[in-house]
Amino acid sequence: MTKCKIVLADDHVLIRQGLKRLVEENKSLEVVGEAGNGLELLDVLDQVIPDLILLDISMPNLRGIEVINEAQRLCPKVKILMITMHKSEQYFLCAMSAGADGYLLKEDSDSELLNAIDVVMHGDIYISPHLAEEFSDEVIRAYREKGVFPCDTLTNREIEVLKLVAEGLTSKEIAELLSISIRTVEHHRANLLKKLNLKNTADLIKHAIQNGFIDTAG
Repeated sequence: MTKCKIVLADDHVLIRQGLKRLVEENKSLEVVGEAGNGLELLDVLDQVIPDLILLDISMPNLRGIEVINEAQRLCPKVKILMITMHKSEQYFLCAMSAGADGYLLKEDSDSELLNAIDVVMHGDIYISPHLAEEFSDEVIRAYREKGVFPCDTLTNREIEVLKLVAEGLTSKEIAELLSISIRTVEHHRANLLKKLNLKNTADLIKHAIQNGFIDTAG
């Protein structure tokens, strides 16, 4: 019987060790590679072609969501199961829209990991029990097929400004750092509020944290 080949991608070694232990409880599964960040994952995929990637959303050097497309380009048939601590609706929808096949909360991994792998490898979409009640299959598939989510509507400059706002910089400080006028920074901030349907700076900071533009996990 051919084993399902799995690559683990998480920046916390203890998390990877725990996932590997759970995976290896099933004799039909085999861990063939590990990565601590997005760039390492792409290096691993140059060496092996897995059937499944267990992928954390919040990683340095390419976030999990950002690396999905490149991983699927390198391995067109690979399935991707996000394993995350984030219960945010935005995180979930971003992951689904980017092409993930499942979304498993780390708090559910002890009891649900093997089931999640089985569901994803059979071509279905897996959602962690704590989130499943909030989304219908139709909604999830619509996001997957549409392939558009709020992150995609932002320009590169707007993303830069969003990150700096979230880090606590003033418009003047952002203008100096990016070598643009304060008026231009204010224009970008206004566009961010409009595009993301937010009301104020506090909402921008919350959005940036929830969607992984800044890493607060440590």
